[in-house]
Amino acid sequence: MIAGTNKELKLLDKASAEFARKELAPNREENDKFPFSPFFTPVLEKAYSLDFFHALLPEKLGGIGHGVTALSVILYNICREDSSLGGIIFTHTAAQEILLAADAGNLIQQITKSDAPVNECLIAFPTFNNPSEIENMAVFKKKDTGYALSGAIDYMVLGGLASHALLPARYDGTNGFSFFLIDLAAQGVSISDPIHSLGLHACPAADIRLENVEGSLVGEERQGAAYFEAMTDRMSVPAAAMSAGIMKGSFSEALEYSRGRFQGGREIINWSEVKMILADMAVKIQNSEMTISRACQAVDNTEKGWQHCSRAAAISIQEAACDLTTWGIQVLGGVGYMKDFGQEKRFRDAKHLQALLGLAPMRKLKFFKNLVKN
Repeated sequence: MIAGTNKELKLLDKASAEFARKELAPNREENDKFPFSPFFTPVLEKAYSLDFFHALLPEKLGGIGHGVTALSVILYNICREDSSLGGIIFTHTAAQEILLAADAGNLIQQITKSDAPVNECLIAFPTFNNPSEIENMAVFKKKDTGYALSGAIDYMVLGGLASHALLPARYDGTNGFSFFLIDLAAQGVSISDPIHSLGLHACPAADIRLENVEGSLVGEERQGAAYFEAMTDRMSVPAAAMSAGIMKGSFSEALEYSRGRFQGGREIINWSEVKMILADMAVKIQNSEMTISRACQAVDNTEKGWQHCSRAAAISIQEAACDLTTWGIQVLGGVGYMKDFGQEKRFRDAKHLQALLGLAPMRKLKFFKNLVKN
């Protein structure tokens, strides 16, 4: 439904759905064991070759320039099967969006090389934090040759996978923050082992420590908050699409299980309690898809108030996903908690995604504040 009637989007919808079904679904349980099992590098490489990482990037910078709707279609289908890859795509794209907001497309071109391995083209970014809400941040100082950064960045998504990182830092003793691009292989950078998180296990994150590490300033000093807010305005709809994809996956598995599970001499789908749960799930999914479709239209056409549409969609659908994945477990009963089914993973992933781009309560309060202000 998100793709609408646009022919190019429908082709992208089909391609991403087939990719997720063939490449992600069969090994979902095994991939979720990371970091205690191998990382799914071949799947990541294939997704990169299919341009899933370049939906928002302008054509002049090597992207496909299709807009927020295209990225939302991709993430929706990916997260139906395994939202870990969706988290990787989202993180890299969010970093790109900040670079574009800061008019730093030249830095993207320096990183992106057609013949380079995937990890050398990816950009790590603390996607689950809003830098404006962080008290202890890395600091930078000016040198004759540029900038030197020191300090800690906790939970840097793709920190142990990407070759570069986009991170916020303050000038010691001043308000505001700036964004810097660093080489994670540079001297003075130390990276922790992958963090075992609540959800998105195969979307690796690590804590990073810096000691006089050279960094490239992104845009202007102390304008980091403006760049982050500009990115959040656009990326909130794709964030909502990720949660909607999880919802769709949970419903599909619940429906299939209820058709094949017999209790009391009949399929449990014929029990009124199960029917009501499935009906509630179906209604929430339909509403979520309509909301995303409308929000995508508002963002891509820069309609009046599109920023509010985007952020409201994310807040609402992420909350709905947490409720719906709980129901998905209930339909399966005791086996809903087993790792060989996908429901418990979807439940964890849905809660994890609520923290995208900042804590959910803080994003909700900020949405209300901006709505009243405008």
